Amino acid sequence: MNVIPAIDLLDGQVVRLTKGDYSRKIVYDNNPFEQAVKFRDAGFDHIHVVDLNGAKTGEFRNQPHLLKIIRELKLSVQTGGGVRSFGDVQDLLDSGIDKVICSSMAVKSPNDWKKSLRHYPGRCILGMDLKDGKMAYGGWLETSDQPLREFLEPMMEAGLQEVLCTDISRDGTLEGPNFDLYRQLVNEFSDLEWIASGGVSSVNDLRQLPETGVQSVVVGKAYYEGKVSLEDLSAVY
Repeated sequence: MNVIPAIDLLDGQVVRLTKGDYSRKIVYDNNPFEQAVKFRDAGFDHIHVVDLNGAKTGEFRNQPHLLKIIRELKLSVQTGGGVRSFGDVQDLLDSGIDKVICSSMAVKSPNDWKKSLRHYPGRCILGMDLKDGKMAYGGWLETSDQPLREFLEPMMEAGLQEVLCTDISRDGTLEGPNFDLYRQLVNEFSDLEWIASGGVSSVNDLRQLPETGVQSVVVGKAYYEGKVSLEDLSAVY
């Protein structure tokens, strides 16, 4: 299983939110570049970066930090937050970002999203964030009642390959991943590659996740809170 360390950016700071609540943020570092250096030095070559300003406002205020990390550290970056249109996808990928994660756009602008999937095969990840069993978007402030199969099948036909699934009820809680959810998703949509996100609290969680069939896991708060070390993550990676 592939471990992808996470950096969540808000106003240029490395933070974590609890269950997507902007009022419940913890600042872990004022220098995202230095945090990325630690990941690189631990042997990671690919990281996950969320632009929380973008998720809320649609403005990529943190993009200069991403580009510095890419250019100076030679890390590949998958990023999400604020991607609203095909033009946004195009601009981000053309700037040097490796993969773009979209959630709101897939719900609100499905034609642009499917165009992105066709134009950039393998470089567009669906961010499927679940809140009480419903898809959440717009910085997790809105939800959709559309059934998952009805939602996913048109995207798969357009070339969707990879889905990052976050159980918001577990995100930032250190309560452990929702193993049953990931097992169910992998069984129902076996043609997709799944990235688990939310709830990781220990090395044991990382050892159990491959049993669900997910190919990758994003790890954020568990690392920042000292529940798992870089050495732990590197050993699994």
